[in-house]
Amino acid sequence: MSAKASVLVVDDEAAILRFLKPALEANDYDMDSAGTVADAVKKIASRPPDVVLLDLGLPDGDGKDVIRRVREWSDVPIIVLSAREREAEKIESLDLGADDYVNKPFNVGELMARIRAAMRHRLQRKMEVPVLRVGDLEVDAVRHRAKRSGAELKLTPKEFELLAFLARHAGRVITHRQILAAVWGPAHTEDTQYLRVYIGQLRQKIEAKPDEPKIVLTEPGIGYRVADF
Repeated sequence: MSAKASVLVVDDEAAILRFLKPALEANDYDMDSAGTVADAVKKIASRPPDVVLLDLGLPDGDGKDVIRRVREWSDVPIIVLSAREREAEKIESLDLGADDYVNKPFNVGELMARIRAAMRHRLQRKMEVPVLRVGDLEVDAVRHRAKRSGAELKLTPKEFELLAFLARHAGRVITHRQILAAVWGPAHTEDTQYLRVYIGQLRQKIEAKPDEPKIVLTEPGIGYRVADF
């Protein structure tokens, strides 16, 4: 019998903890909780969970401090749960290393899907999967080839690099800055219009209906998410 995956919920609201515990247990997760930045960092270090659900408003500091400190030594998936609507908060959390964010109030089904995607993404990083699959899209990172429904796609080297980076992060929100830094380098992190042009070109080649994308989805004001089929 395999051990259950563990989820650490970092939130000081008792109502949220009472709501999440039965939902997580019903989906076969073990739940632990922490109510402060200090307690969260200590628990992640001493008993690493499989996923962290993190609120940004904590009594001894900002939840982003947890991301900042934990990312110095751990790649544990971190999903931000926040009532904060400001795009800048979400972008900063993601740029610091959060894997995803879910707005409060949230749908349990969506949250569970995001948890599964974050865990798969971590496993893919560890396994260094040579061929990535997103729906009927196949990206061969070794041979630098991409196919859709078995037909090879004619991509430029930079389009392939962009697609491969997005596919490696399927199911995860990636900010404009993260994409630009990874594909074009740190000197281009502000070239968002340049990125939009390339995303448009890529959609023309990989989407059945480029004007109604189903694979590369826009997260307005933040970045993009590749659909996790």
